[in-house]
Amino acid sequence: MRIAVTGAGGFCGSHLARAADALGLDVHCYGRTPGPVGRHVRWDATEGEPDLTGVDAVVHCAAAVADLPPGSPAEALQYAVNVTGTERLLRAAAGRPVVQVSSASVYDPRLSRTSLTERHPTDGGHLNAYGRTKAAGERLALAAGAVVLRPRAVYGPGDPHLAPQLLARVRRGLLLLPGGDVPLSLTAVQNLADACLAALGATGPAWPSGAYNIADARPYRRDAAVRAVLAAHGVRARIGHVPVPLARLAARTGRVPGLTPYAVDQLAAPVTLDTGRARALGWRPAWDLDAVLRLGPTASGNA
Repeated sequence: MRIAVTGAGGFCGSHLARAADALGLDVHCYGRTPGPVGRHVRWDATEGEPDLTGVDAVVHCAAAVADLPPGSPAEALQYAVNVTGTERLLRAAAGRPVVQVSSASVYDPRLSRTSLTERHPTDGGHLNAYGRTKAAGERLALAAGAVVLRPRAVYGPGDPHLAPQLLARVRRGLLLLPGGDVPLSLTAVQNLADACLAALGATGPAWPSGAYNIADARPYRRDAAVRAVLAAHGVRARIGHVPVPLARLAARTGRVPGLTPYAVDQLAAPVTLDTGRARALGWRPAWDLDAVLRLGPTASGNA
C-alpha cells in the first residue's frame, strides 16, 4: 500500500509516518517540511491541491494548531489550512480512501462531556478558532465519505503543545490549575497512529466512513497525570488549585499571559471519550501515559 501522510513533518504526522514505514508501507510524506521517512512531496495546504499520483490512500494530519485569542489575524490561516486545505485534499483524493485526523475540540463544550459519544453536537459553542475550523473541516470530510478520528489531548515524544505549556506555567515550584481534580481522556500519539493505520485497512479490514473517538484505554485523574509529566521532565513542583470562575475571569481579561477560555476548559472540565465505536472494529489502545513517559520526551514513537 502506498499512503500519503499530510503534515508528515509535524508531531502526529511524523509518528504515523514512522509507524506506517515499520509496517512496510510505501510512505509519501506531504507537507512544507520533509517527514522522517519515505518520499517527501512538498505541499502547502494554503496554496493548492496536492499531487497524489501513485498514492492508494491518504491520512490527512496537516492542521494549523493554535489556541488563538478572539479576533486574531492568524484565525484566517487556521481556516485556510483546516477548512480550505481539507477541501483541496479531498478534491485531489478523487475517491481514494481518506482518514482525517480531527479533534475532540469539535465537541460543543456547553454540554456535559462525560462518556462522550460521536453523537455529541459539534455545530456550536467552540471556544476558539481551532475548534470551529476543525469542525468545519471534518464536516467536509464526512460528507466525502472519509473516516474521521477525534483524539483528545494528544501527547508523546516530541509533543510541541501540552507538555511545554504545562512546564512553562510552573512558577517558583508551583503550578496553578483551574478547579479541582477531574477525569480527563488523553490520547497517546502512538495510539492515534495505530488507529489511523487500522482505519485505513493496513492492519485489518478498513473502517466504515464516519467519526470515531480515539483515546487511551482509561481516563486519567488530571492532577496525577500532570505530576507524572512534571516528574518525567525533571521538574519538581506542587500543584495548587484556582477557583474556576477566577481562572475564567483571568482568561477573559488577559491578566495571565497565554491563559485562554479554551485552556481553562481543557483543564477544568471533566472530558471523557467513549471509544466503543472504534473498539467494536477491533482497535485497542496499546499505550498509556506511564509507558509513553518511560520513553523520554524526545524518543521515537516506535521504541
